[in-house]
Amino acid sequence: MTLSGNQKRKMRSAARLYAVQALFQMEQSEQTVDQIRVEFMEHRFGASYEGDEMTEGDPDHFTRVMEDAVNYQAPIDQMTDRGLVAKWPIARIDPTIRALFRAAGAELRDSSTPPKVVITEYVDVARAFFPDGKEPSFVNAVLDHMAREARPEAF
Repeated sequence: MTLSGNQKRKMRSAARLYAVQALFQMEQSEQTVDQIRVEFMEHRFGASYEGDEMTEGDPDHFTRVMEDAVNYQAPIDQMTDRGLVAKWPIARIDPTIRALFRAAGAELRDSSTPPKVVITEYVDVARAFFPDGKEPSFVNAVLDHMAREARPEAF
C-alpha cells in the first residue's frame, strides 16, 4: 500500500506528538529509549482510547526524533536555554514543554525538514497539550530562536 503525501504528513505529525509524550514519559519513569519506543509502537500507534482511534505514527520519524533527542540532549538543552528569553533554566520549564523542546531540537539538528515546518508542527503539538494557554506562543518564540541558531542559512 502506498501512502499519499497527505497521509505521510499526518503520520509524521502524529509521530511528533508521540515523541513528545514518549520523552515526557521517559523523564518521569526512568525507562530507556528502547523500552519507551517499543511500548509506543506496539501499544499507542493507531490504538483506540474511549472510542477515539489514534492516528498511526510514522515509526521511522518517531525513532529518529527519539534517538536524536536522547543522544543530543545536552546540546539541545543548551540551545533551548539560549532560546529562553526569560532566562529560565530548562529544569524550571513544564516537563511537557521540556519534552517538546527536546523533540523539536532533535529535528532542528537534522536538515531534512525545513525549520519553519518544525516550528509550525511543534507549535501545533503545544496547542494539543495547552489549547487555552499561552504555551503555544512561548513555544513559538523559543523554537524560532533555536531554529535561527541551529539553521541560520534557512532564514
